[in-house]
Parts: sequence; C-alpha cells; structure tokens
Amino acid sequence: MTLRSGQNDPAAGKADTAVSEGWPALMASGESPKAWDVPKGQAGISDRDAARFLQQAQFSSSPAAIATVQDRGFDGYLAREFRRRRSQRGVDWLTENGFGKVTAKGEYFWPQFGDYMAWNQMLTGEDELRKRMAFALSEFFVVSLDPIDGFWPPYMIAAYWDLLCAHAFGNFRDLMEAITLNAAMGLYLNTKGNLKEDDDTGRRPDENYAREIMQLFSIGLYELNEDGTPVLDDKGAPIETYTQDDITNLARVFTGYDYNYSRVTHQNVDWLDYPVPDKMFCTDPMYFDPRKHSNLAVDFLGVHIPAGTGGQEALRIAHDTLFEHHNTGPFFARQMIQRLVTSDPSPDYVRRVARAFADNGEGVRGDLKAVWRAILLDEEARRAPLLDKGRGGKLREPVVRFAQWARTVGVSSDDGKPVYLFQTARSDEALGQSPLRSPSVFNYFRPGYVPPQTAMAKADMAAPEFQIHNESSTAGYINFLQWAVHGGTENMRPTYEEVIHLAHDGAAVIDWLDLHLTAGQLSPEARLTIAEALAAMPVPENAPRTAKRDRLAAASLMVMAAPDYIVQK
Repeated sequence: MTLRSGQNDPAAGKADTAVSEGWPALMASGESPKAWDVPKGQAGISDRDAARFLQQAQFSSSPAAIATVQDRGFDGYLAREFRRRRSQRGVDWLTENGFGKVTAKGEYFWPQFGDYMAWNQMLTGEDELRKRMAFALSEFFVVSLDPIDGFWPPYMIAAYWDLLCAHAFGNFRDLMEAITLNAAMGLYLNTKGNLKEDDDTGRRPDENYAREIMQLFSIGLYELNEDGTPVLDDKGAPIETYTQDDITNLARVFTGYDYNYSRVTHQNVDWLDYPVPDKMFCTDPMYFDPRKHSNLAVDFLGVHIPAGTGGQEALRIAHDTLFEHHNTGPFFARQMIQRLVTSDPSPDYVRRVARAFADNGEGVRGDLKAVWRAILLDEEARRAPLLDKGRGGKLREPVVRFAQWARTVGVSSDDGKPVYLFQTARSDEALGQSPLRSPSVFNYFRPGYVPPQTAMAKADMAAPEFQIHNESSTAGYINFLQWAVHGGTENMRPTYEEVIHLAHDGAAVIDWLDLHLTAGQLSPEARLTIAEALAAMPVPENAPRTAKRDRLAAASLMVMAAPDYIVQK
C-alpha cells in the first residue's frame, strides 16, 4: 500500500496527517509502502527496477525514461540510446555563448569557462547515456583542466570532452589513438613538444606519456588473469607488466608531436595577434614533425619496432600492442564496472565483461557498446540489491549525485542565460569534486582504494569513492546542497517541474523522490524521518509555487543526505 493524504485542509495543515500517524503501524506490519514496485510495460519491468538500471546507465531516471525501459527492455533501451544523436558539443557551446571572444580582458586565459562548459554538458542534453559513459571514460583516460594554461584552456578541455563523447560508443583502439594525439593530453602528459634524443646535450625523450599509457590507460602495473585477479609468481608475488626499459623505449614513439596550427586564424587586440577558436589547435589532432621524431629502434613488451620506422607506423604498432595485450580487457573492464555499478566486482563479473571486450560476438575486439551492455546487463548488475550479501553497490560520487538531482528535478536559468555551474572541487564548501578537474592523472580516487579501519577493510573490499569522502567533504556537500536545492545561482535554478504538482502531499513526494533518486531504496526508517519533517511544514494544494518549491527542496535535501541514497545499490 501507499499512504496518501485525505482532503487538504490549508487552515489546519492536515495534508500529511496520514504520513505522520500511519507510518509506525505500517513499519510494524512489515508491509511494503511502495505500491509502484510492480511490473509494468511489455517487458515486465517494475518502476523500481527500471529506475535502478537507469541510475547505473546514466545520471537520472526520468518518468519518460522509466516508461521507455519498461516498453523496450534494458537492452532495447541501450540500443536506442546508442543510436541517439549527440547533443551540442562543448566546443560549440563555448562559442555560441560568447566564451570564445578575444577581448582586452584576456578572457582567452580564463579556465573557469571550462568549468561552465563541463557542468552544462553534465546537466543538459538528451544524450544522457553517452555523457555518463564519457564521464566514466574521463576518469580512466584522465586529463584535468587544472594545469592547462596558455591560450584557450576552456577549448582545450572542451575538445577533450567532445572526443570522449564522440568515441563513447565506438572502439577502444580508436579512442586510445585519438587520446594520444589530442592537444589537451599532449599538454597534460608532455607529448606536446616531445623531442627525440640529442647526444650532444644529453636530452632524452620525455617518458611521462609512455609510462601512463601503460600504467593507467591500458595494461596496468601487474599481469592479470582474465578475471582481473593478479597473476602470481612461484613466490606468490604479483608480476610487473613492464620495466623501466619498456618505458624508455616506448617514449621514443611519442616524439615529434606538437599543436597543429595549420587551420588557426588570428585576431588583433591591442596590437597583438591571438588565435581565435573557430579553427583551433585545441580541436585538431597534434601535428607530426618527422624531423623531431626519434629514429632509434623500440623494444617494449616483447615487440620490436626497427630503427628508422616512420613515426605514424611506430605509433600504430605501439597502440596495437597495448590494445591487443591480454591485460587491457580486464584492466579496463573492472574500472568501468566500478564507475557504473559496483566498487568491488566479483572476478566472474570482470571476466564476463573482459570477454565482451575481447569479442563483441562478431569477432570485434574493443567494441565499447559491447562493454557497456556487458556491464549493465550482467546478472550482478541486474539482481536485486538484497541478494548482494553486502558486497554490491558503490558510493555515489558527488558529481554524479548533483547531476542526477539537477536532471531529476529540472534546472533552468534566469532570463534565458545558459545553464551551468562553477568549479565545485573544494570539499569544505562545495562538492569536493568537479567534472574534468581531477587533482592528478590518477583520477579523484584510486581504483584499489580500501577505506582503512572499516568493515570494508576487514573484508578487503575496494571502495574508491570513499577516498574523497570524509568529515569535511560531508559537511561541504550538505551545505552546498542546502544552497543549491533552494535556489542556486542565476545560471542554475531548480524548477521541480516534474513533481511540483505533488508538493502538497508529503507521502507522494517521498514516493516520487524515492523512486527517481534512489530507485526505491530508502529504508522505512529514513522514509519515516522525512515524512515527519515534511508533516511539520505543510503546504496546501493551492499554495504559491515558492512555498511548494521550498517544501520540495527540503525533501530533496533530506533524501540526498540519507545513506540509503549516497550508497547506490
């Protein structure tokens, strides 16, 4: 059953009498309060299961999306979203909204425009599944706005984001090469301007990207079994995948690249010429200069690239070697499972996804659509949360929480301004995380992080997101939400359009938010606490919209502060 209020009595404030008086008896009876948790649609999928799937696959679970999942099924929904046209690119959004103007203010140096772009991309656009996957990829192939300097940092990070979106449903091999040649990555990990060796000066190629493309972007530090567990030597120790010699040799491949200025135009401001961002080095792959490329032989991971091999051919061999390596599938699979479904996936789950990476069923390796399907349709992703025996689920990372809330309740801006948010990386007064602002190439948190001195530590369970979860970040998150849910900024105001018609009915509000934010996972105790708080602030059905929004803001805040929400099952 679902408790509903009777006739509203604005003067007496009795709209939620049933909420405050009926819940204890309902809890004692053991009866479920969620009448909406019944199969619907031709696919036989309940509202709750559809919402849970959507909250793993994308940021939010709107009523329309839930209905589509119920009509088409889980796989049918993915198939539709894989075909969906991309929404506006980040680069184009910057230009359209005037963030690409060369002015005497020197705005072409202002990185905060990149934050505006990143949040706009997270909060808007119908291609929500694509953007969710792009954000997951941005935490594997990390480029951060923080150290990007020079002309047009916003366009640098926007072009990188657009690259991830463009390849999100493509092939891992193509994505890896596009990332290597991307201008932002070139600056971030030093392939831009990387020169061949010079014996006269003692110069050697920079090894940064060679190290990270192996350690972080493909094969990892240690040899892996197909299920992601480490291969051990005869002494029970893990076996390293590469050596310093492998790094030194591979670094020669990534020499001779720099920004591509061939299409750049300029604008004169204050007697100085500045590149303008209509045709930019930010968006084009880096240019290769064979004169600056090392012609020495390359030996790495058992592969030999002869001396004098052309730069583009050497790059192809290097990428193919990493792509075909037996580690790449399970190394990538485990981290994508962590980003979308569960922090500590079983070896069997990793194995099944790694096999989809190795072969999409048609003999194609690296098909990302097959990887996403394998992750989201796996038995461990789809089984009921109560069956995971305490090991399933993950801490929702702050950016995902906020994007989910904004897309769920709806946001708009004042006077037709573009929708966006500022940098939110500070943990004491914001979210403690900001999209495309990782503090290092190792992402916001390590994939193998185990919270110390916890039950998870005793069970040796990885829980990466807990690395940025602490007393300071918890208080900062709640304070930031308190500000955002009640009004935010002129460029991001909550509308609560989807649920405002229910604001007078506290039980209905709890049901709606429970479904659309937690997939029905609020405990009876949490629901009772929220119900009692809402009963203390009754709102009649004919109340002004401002009063209704205040009540919905309070309800949103309480749901999003609940452990049942913050831990996604």
